[in-house]
Amino acid sequence: MLVGDSHLPLRDVVAAELRRLILDGSLKPGDRLVEDRLAQQLGVSRNPIREAMRVLEAEGFLDVVSRRGAFVAKLTARQADDLFHVRLALEPLGARLAASAEEPEAALLTRAWAILDLVNVSGPDQDRDTLATLHTELHSLIFEMTRNDYLIAIAIPMVKRGQWLLRQNAQLQTPSAWSEHYGLIAAIEAGDPDLAEAAARHHVLSVRSSLRPRLEPA
Repeated sequence: MLVGDSHLPLRDVVAAELRRLILDGSLKPGDRLVEDRLAQQLGVSRNPIREAMRVLEAEGFLDVVSRRGAFVAKLTARQADDLFHVRLALEPLGARLAASAEEPEAALLTRAWAILDLVNVSGPDQDRDTLATLHTELHSLIFEMTRNDYLIAIAIPMVKRGQWLLRQNAQLQTPSAWSEHYGLIAAIEAGDPDLAEAAARHHVLSVRSSLRPRLEPA
């Protein structure tokens, strides 16, 4: 039975649950989503299932094939490369704007450091799903620090799609996977836009280089 935020439209609650099932591997790339089965599983009617599937299709989590239905998308090397091109455009911009803020959001910075502290202490003991979620939250926090609603609206879906890629391929339990984030957050906290932008760009390029050998060919 689906349990969600009663203040959110049911479509969004269902979409969040389906997204979670994809991200944690319960629904695997290539799996077909059957409306009736999902409606019964989540305890809702077919209509919010159908609406949620449209949301996930727009986000790139689902491929809808005419007369065949909706399938969990398979992220090929070509698609991953396209995602990294977008990350290279948005993440350095986000870091620069976050570092340029007149008054950095103290609560957001505190949470960012808390995530890094948690990973530093218990990273090797955490499962990949938890680490991917923490990684997504950390990068989302940087965009939230920009206070730019347009950038946030564009960037957060990209970050969530990146979580899926990282969960399947990244070695997030190793300290080196997190080491570059310290300099990035420190540059934002210090109010150094040039350094923050450079750190974000270096991080995206580094992650892309490390993931390429593990990705499925186009």
